[in-house]
Amino acid sequence: MIDTTRRRLLIGGAAGLAAASFPAPAVHAQAAWPKERPIKIVVPFPAGAANDAMGRLAGQRLQDKLGATVVVENRPGGSAVIGTTAVLHSPPDGYTLLASAFNHIVLNMVVGGVTFDPQKDFEVVGRTAKAPLVMVMAPGRPEKSIAEVIAAAKAQPDKWTFAVAALGAPSHLAAIDFLARAGLTMTISPYRGTAPALTDVMGGHVQLLIDSSFALLPSARDGKVKALGIASLERSKLAPEIPTIAESGMPGFQWQSWYGIWAPKGTPLAIREQINAVMREAMADPEVQKRLESTLLEPVVETIDETKSYIARDVPRLAALLKSVNFQPQ
Repeated sequence: MIDTTRRRLLIGGAAGLAAASFPAPAVHAQAAWPKERPIKIVVPFPAGAANDAMGRLAGQRLQDKLGATVVVENRPGGSAVIGTTAVLHSPPDGYTLLASAFNHIVLNMVVGGVTFDPQKDFEVVGRTAKAPLVMVMAPGRPEKSIAEVIAAAKAQPDKWTFAVAALGAPSHLAAIDFLARAGLTMTISPYRGTAPALTDVMGGHVQLLIDSSFALLPSARDGKVKALGIASLERSKLAPEIPTIAESGMPGFQWQSWYGIWAPKGTPLAIREQINAVMREAMADPEVQKRLESTLLEPVVETIDETKSYIARDVPRLAALLKSVNFQPQ
C-alpha cells in the first residue's frame, strides 16, 4: 500500500510535460476518440494502493496530452476479479481501460471461478512501473544473511514460517521459488495484504516475508525488520546497501511487482499505441522518475510489443512454479 502523501507525489508527477503530437487514427470510426466522451480507467483495487496511484497518473497524463476527460474508478473485490471483469465486458473502443498489476496475468491460475484468459481476452497497452521484491526477517532473529537463514531453517524447519501478502501475489510466487532453490520445506502463510503480514514479522510471530520494495524498505530502514536481500539481478538504486538474493547464492533470482494498463479485447491498435506513447513519454520524464523513485517505484518505458514479450516469457515460469506445489485456484 502507498500512503496518501506518496500517492499525491505520484499523481503530482503528471504535470509539466510539453504537448506531443500523435498519428491520426487509421479507421474513420475512431476519429472522435478520445474526445467523444470520458475515458474510464478501472482500478480493481482500493484507493491508495500503488495500482491506484499509477492508474491516476495514467489518467492525468492522458487528460493533459490528448485533451480527453478521464475518470478513474476504483472497483475492488474478488481479488481484482470484479473490476477486471467489468473491463472485460466493456466495448473495445478505447473508452475503458484497466490499470492493474502483476496479479492480472495469473488471475486464472490463482483465483477460483475465473473463466477468462488474461493473455487472450485483453489487449496489452504497456507496463508503467515496477518495484523489486525485498526479503525481510523478524528483527529478533540472530541470522545475518540468507545463507545463515537457510542453514537455520534446514536444522529446525518447524521454527520457520514464510509470510506472503496473498496467494498468487508476487510474494507467493517468489516464496515458492526461494524455497525450491534452497531445498527447504517451510510453511507458507498467506495474509490479507502486506500490512498484516509485515506486522506479524515485526512482532516475531512469523520469521520471513518477501514483498515489494516500497512496502518493506521503510520498515527495514527503521530497524523494525532485517533486510536480507533484494530480488533483482543487480543492486537496486532504490536500496544499493542491500545485497541481491542472486549474489547471496541464488543466481538468476529475480522477482518484482509491476503495474500496467490493459484494454478490452479488440481495442484498435492505433488507440493503444497513442496511450502507450503518452505513458512512455511520462515514464521517461526526469521529474516523474524522481517522484516515482521517492515512493520506491521504478519507471518502466516499454512499447506494446516489449510488454507483450515480457509477459509471454514470464507466464510459463509462473505456471510451472504453481504446478510444482500442486497449487489449486482458491
